[in-house]
Amino acid sequence: MATNSNSITLVGNLTRDPELRFTTGGRAVANFGLAVNRRYQVNGEWQEQTSFFNIVAWAELGENAAATLNKGNRAIVFGRLEQREYENREGEKRTMIEVIADDIGPSLRWAQAQIERNERSDGGQGGGGGGSAPSGGNRAPDPVYGDEEPF
Repeated sequence: MATNSNSITLVGNLTRDPELRFTTGGRAVANFGLAVNRRYQVNGEWQEQTSFFNIVAWAELGENAAATLNKGNRAIVFGRLEQREYENREGEKRTMIEVIADDIGPSLRWAQAQIERNERSDGGQGGGGGGSAPSGGNRAPDPVYGDEEPF
């Protein structure tokens, strides 16, 4: 994987079900919220702080997150922080920081997960998601992991 000096790993609970949408070009993108709690002591008293993050997962990662995770699930998100600007309905410029996910998984600390391997697609060049993986050398390498098999 490429060197990333802007990486972040979060462990928290989903604040809403992942919302799966598709760009006009047909690329999948899922968005969900993640609440990360921190407990610490001040003068012998426990304090609690919660931080909220917007998570964006593209392509197959987003599709798999939407098919797997639900509000309240505990998840681990590895990704990078990204700042973007937009205009609200009143035409005012706003800035927001999101976590662009590189990998997402369920936390197994207090739960069990059933792993179901998806067939590899043709690198996002075709439509849909089902079907079998292309044979041998016809498959385009994954943009992040190359030809590395996940497991």
